[in-house]
Amino acid sequence: MADPRGFLTNRERRDRPSRPVPVRIMDFKDVYARQDPAVVRQQAGRCMDCGVPFCHQGCPLGNLIPEWNDLVRQGRMEEAAARLHATNNFPEVTGRICPAPCESSCVLGINQPAVTIKQTEVSIADAAFDNDWLDPVIPQRHNGHTVAVVGSGPAGLAAAQQLTRAGFTVAVFERDEKVGGLLRYGIPDFKMEKDILDRRIEQMVAEGTRFRTSVSIGEDITWSELRERYDAVIIATGAPVPRDLPVPGRHLAGIHPAMDYLVQSNRVVDGQQVPDQIRADGKHVIVLGGGDTGADCIGTAHRHGAASVTTLAIGRELPTERPEDQPWPTMPKVFEVTSADAEGGTREYLASTVEFLDDGNGHVRALRVAETEYLPDGRRVPRPGTEREIPADLVLLALGFTGVEDTGLTQGPEGAGVVLEGGLVRRDRRYETDTPGVFVAGDAGRGASLVVWAIAEGRACARAVDESLESWTRLPSPVEPTDRPISVRADDGALRPRRREYASEAAEARVRG
Repeated sequence: MADPRGFLTNRERRDRPSRPVPVRIMDFKDVYARQDPAVVRQQAGRCMDCGVPFCHQGCPLGNLIPEWNDLVRQGRMEEAAARLHATNNFPEVTGRICPAPCESSCVLGINQPAVTIKQTEVSIADAAFDNDWLDPVIPQRHNGHTVAVVGSGPAGLAAAQQLTRAGFTVAVFERDEKVGGLLRYGIPDFKMEKDILDRRIEQMVAEGTRFRTSVSIGEDITWSELRERYDAVIIATGAPVPRDLPVPGRHLAGIHPAMDYLVQSNRVVDGQQVPDQIRADGKHVIVLGGGDTGADCIGTAHRHGAASVTTLAIGRELPTERPEDQPWPTMPKVFEVTSADAEGGTREYLASTVEFLDDGNGHVRALRVAETEYLPDGRRVPRPGTEREIPADLVLLALGFTGVEDTGLTQGPEGAGVVLEGGLVRRDRRYETDTPGVFVAGDAGRGASLVVWAIAEGRACARAVDESLESWTRLPSPVEPTDRPISVRADDGALRPRRREYASEAAEARVRG
């Protein structure tokens, strides 16, 4: 350790400074300013270098947090960047938009404010780009296999980068005109400016990853055609279907899924023309749902100049401190004031929406809400006799997501042949679907989750594809020398990986562990 008493001498936690609210709501630039490098080193020095670093288990990526904290404390930023990128493909993203479950697991957090892991992470990532420390990782050879990745969100990009670096020829298909998925059009620029994404895409292009934008699988190309052209297909489309609220008046104008509002706003910020854009200028805005998507709506509405912004949550208010029934090192369910919350607006709890009210012209004018009542079986219902009205010109539904869009995934001979369960693509523990050679990673398989889980699954899925198509040439003596092809044509004409064969039962036992 650079300073074995750092967590004792520097007990104060200092996070990234933010721009003043009256200034930052005038634009869509990053809310936060860069931290002083001296403060970053000091804060990294608070890391205890625990014998058992629980921050590792708190992070789905298994980031080597004590190691790069130590290197930052010593000012060895280039080495810290190398250690950080050993486990995380996109730390410039996670350092900005991840809720940092690693900090909830920080041992120092038992009786002090946790180490500023997220701040240190983004500082390392920015330093790596500023100093051109991230050269493209070019594979020494190509293995002759091709992989199609459908979706360019964090799971798809992570899988594509890992496979490209391993020697696969990888094509990423994105239905939007630019790469990034929800990283580009779902996350507002005040949380992550898009030049941060663009510079990482430049590295991936230099490494050899091929991007095919404005291509919708299931429409422009069928899933069956994709399977025929590529040795493996990875579904990384996310789970974008929004959860609706089927109450009377839902059909009224002025009620929109939150992501429709955010995507349009992000496109305009990108310089695109969006006819009939959903705007909040001068309107009374109601946001239903209190998660990250809801917070993004709040911040965007403030920047549009909303007359008022009110967030309604059906449940109880979360505590601000870790509850006793959620002990360290679990990630507690607590209320954290986001940058958007700090910009204004009101938040109400135990508010159940009963009806959307018409202004007489087919547009919403108010919500009729009632106090939420918890039944013994856990259900939440409106309490009779507590109804009241809340004025509303624009209602944004940020109620979460229910699953994938079935754009031909399961339909007929042209589909991918996968099975949907609970709105998600069914898969085994090796990320493979019911169709051999078709894999799934990220939210499409696990449901809407954190960006770190998407990256972790993308990396793990890439490894599964690699082992499925290539491992017999890499593992110790799995087969006798042979020139037999690794892939064969199945009865349906699609190229499938040949089933691995072993020289003996003993060899198979060694390989399979």
